Amino acid sequence: MHIWYSLVDLLLPFGWLQHEFMKNALLGVLLVTPIFGLLGTMIVNNKMAFFSDSLGHSALTGIAIGVILGIKNPVWSMLFFSVLITIAILVVKEANTASTDTIIGVFSSTAVALGIVILSRNGGFNKYSVYLIGDLLSINPTDLLTLSIVFVLVIVLWVVIFNRLLLASMNPFLARSRGINVRLYEYLFTMMMAVIVTISIQWVGILIISSLLILPAASSRNIANNMRQYHVYSVLIALISGVSGLILSFFWGTATGATIVLISSAFFALTFIIKLRLS
Repeated sequence: MHIWYSLVDLLLPFGWLQHEFMKNALLGVLLVTPIFGLLGTMIVNNKMAFFSDSLGHSALTGIAIGVILGIKNPVWSMLFFSVLITIAILVVKEANTASTDTIIGVFSSTAVALGIVILSRNGGFNKYSVYLIGDLLSINPTDLLTLSIVFVLVIVLWVVIFNRLLLASMNPFLARSRGINVRLYEYLFTMMMAVIVTISIQWVGILIISSLLILPAASSRNIANNMRQYHVYSVLIALISGVSGLILSFFWGTATGATIVLISSAFFALTFIIKLRLS
């Protein structure tokens, strides 16, 4: 971390970066927003916005499980439950007994209700309400180390599986004819989503986590002419929104995650207007 602090002091001698917690938050933004931008492209393409939202809601039950088991760091129990509910949704979806959005809605509503019931016993929900809006400024060096490892793993995995994942999502029949295990890649992608959402939720917040995944990709889709542009624009919009939102939240005294979402929303409005003018 000392190298990062020295680098920031040398290259970015701004007043708002004189605080250590802002240096940590900036590094957190630079690590997590590119991942949001990448994963968001596939989420928007596959119309999985509701699924990402359900992962955020299920975090409450993950926290509740951690409380029951006496786990000090609820991230592990949240991760366990997110993976569990992801597998459950995929298994039930494969049975073709109901539409995908119905299945996700059933699991999501049940999970959030169960979490609230457990956490609200004896009026104890208030101490967990921070997870609803998140607190990016509370990120510490240990969190950044975990996020760095996840960042590297996601980028490497994305480079390795992207072409097959894209084909499997866009044309499953063609993918199967070429020997691609569509089910495997569907599980891999949803597990990546579960990990990223779970790890980020303590800093971003349950209420807006899906917005940060969807808005950069949706904005990029308005102006991109090919798949390369789609990914590049999505990552750039996510990065710019993240850094701008962090700076503005510092001066405005507002929640960082929500401020980032507002910047991303402005990007969507701008790109939508550009799309209308060009069409």
